[in-house]
Amino acid sequence: MADRKPLTVWIVSGEESGDQLGAKLMRSLKARLGAERLRFGGVGGHAMAKEGLSSLFPLEEIAVMGISAVIARLPAILKRIRMTADAVVAAKPDMLVIIDSPDFTHRVAKAVRRRAPHIPIVDYVSPSVWAWRPGRAPKMRAYVDHLLALLPFEPEAHQRLGGPPTTYVGHPLIERLDEIRPAPGERQRVEGQPINLLVLPGSRRSEVSRLMEPFGAALALLKERSAPPFEVTIPAVSHVADEIRARVENWSVKPRIVEGEGAKWAAFRQADAALAASGTVTLELGLSGVPMVVAYRVSKIEEVLKYLIKAPSIVLTNLVLGENVIPELIQWDCTPERLADALLPLLSDTPERQRQIRAFGKLDTLMKIGDEVPSERAARIVEEVLSSKGEA
Repeated sequence: MADRKPLTVWIVSGEESGDQLGAKLMRSLKARLGAERLRFGGVGGHAMAKEGLSSLFPLEEIAVMGISAVIARLPAILKRIRMTADAVVAAKPDMLVIIDSPDFTHRVAKAVRRRAPHIPIVDYVSPSVWAWRPGRAPKMRAYVDHLLALLPFEPEAHQRLGGPPTTYVGHPLIERLDEIRPAPGERQRVEGQPINLLVLPGSRRSEVSRLMEPFGAALALLKERSAPPFEVTIPAVSHVADEIRARVENWSVKPRIVEGEGAKWAAFRQADAALAASGTVTLELGLSGVPMVVAYRVSKIEEVLKYLIKAPSIVLTNLVLGENVIPELIQWDCTPERLADALLPLLSDTPERQRQIRAFGKLDTLMKIGDEVPSERAARIVEEVLSSKGEA
């Protein structure tokens, strides 16, 4: 391996989740191709830095969420897009990998493809073309040579929509099932004990500000309606934990708030049911076997976009299962009364609860990828693309 030419791989991510994926990909590429042979460049955070990446600029400068936040930072983000594309073209890498955050990374990829069309480009994490703006899929063929998908239905969706060649490489949660799932005896039967109810209002300030009030009111209604006794835990990410603490001051049902990944997974393993914001957390809960109700509220500007959504559900677990087993209460349907009505059957051994649990039992089969873990499969596809271009 040492006598083969060095390879330069640029990896560009746009937020923390992409940084985590990028770090695992770097580790797997070093295992496959030899650490001494690889040189990395790009944009990443702390995880990618530990694997040897010196980021062009701090990831926090572009890791913004929500339409209003993006608009406020737009000049700075556009400047970083130009800077990143310039740096990629100047470095002449053997491969560019873009990870998630399509509003940033895809603009970089388009600029690189125009100016340096010989550089192969792999996209890690598909945009939600199956949910809205499906016209993005065929446009991606112009600047993406191969797409690495996290969800099992995405290759078919891109083939149907005319997107780039796509391989399902597996969701990173597959690598963490031992942390997510309860050990024998860790999750008790729901009958005859206080129910462990998780409340997950999201990781963004905008989500917390819109969901905490109806969530708290729904719990108060459950208590008034003589629901089985329940105890509430809120796993909070650090940057919104103080806001969550302030907002629960007026709740009649006082929750236990925990921080840190270890405490979060411990709460998942002990949970009997959950009330959650829409997002990746619904897949985490499904893989953990926790029946749930999902809710979401957006701004009035973002509400207009709902008319563009084509997917049969906004809940990832429903989409993977191919059936809407999880209740979803969106926007004006996200009221305390409706949330309480949907949650109540999940607090005892009911047909509604059992239907979700049976459906979750199918997730392993639907999401399996064989003997490889997702980061290893992603690295293998990257190496295959490099080989097809005569680089590896």
